[in-house]
Amino acid sequence: MNIKQNMTAIIEKEAAAIQSINVTDAFEEAVNKLLQCKGRVVTTGIGKAGYIANKFASTLSSTGTPAFFIHPAEAGHGDMGMLDSGDLIVAFSTSGKSNEVIEMLQIAHQLGIDSIIGVTSHVDSPLRDLSQIILDMGPDIEEPCPLKITPSATIAVMLAISDALALTLMALKGFTTVDYGMRHHKGYLGSITRAKKRDG
Repeated sequence: MNIKQNMTAIIEKEAAAIQSINVTDAFEEAVNKLLQCKGRVVTTGIGKAGYIANKFASTLSSTGTPAFFIHPAEAGHGDMGMLDSGDLIVAFSTSGKSNEVIEMLQIAHQLGIDSIIGVTSHVDSPLRDLSQIILDMGPDIEEPCPLKITPSATIAVMLAISDALALTLMALKGFTTVDYGMRHHKGYLGSITRAKKRDG
């Protein structure tokens, strides 16, 4: 194996998967739904999709949209009590069939929480039936894994979609460097925002 060629091929396949995302009217509808949300944005997902959901909540929170992650396996053990009727759920699942995620959304409906945005690939997923808005990742994402199993291209697509949502919201809200610094005042990024604030 030529290691550099193999790594380049992997990166190219992941980039191609991101570039193939079809930004439909549903994406605009999702942004407006998030913008109008009176409560908090709640993200969820299991496995590697859960890490993207967690990261999405973190990005939203630091850019002016209060959000938090609920692990779907804990949702049925009382964590659904953290939700209120004004909250909005964004659920990540490539297959849209993960039992933990589906059960959490079913509980949400029982609690009267119907504002759900689903991010999924499979066209036959229960997630589609439980979501108010569906953001399609694309049905034919090819994983560059030698086994065609390990999710990397699909996860790259999820990340790109979540970043596009968060950064579009940030722009629509007129979020400033000062606003950012108030929420992220530590570390390198905090030092940049403090410097810009000093410079006026």
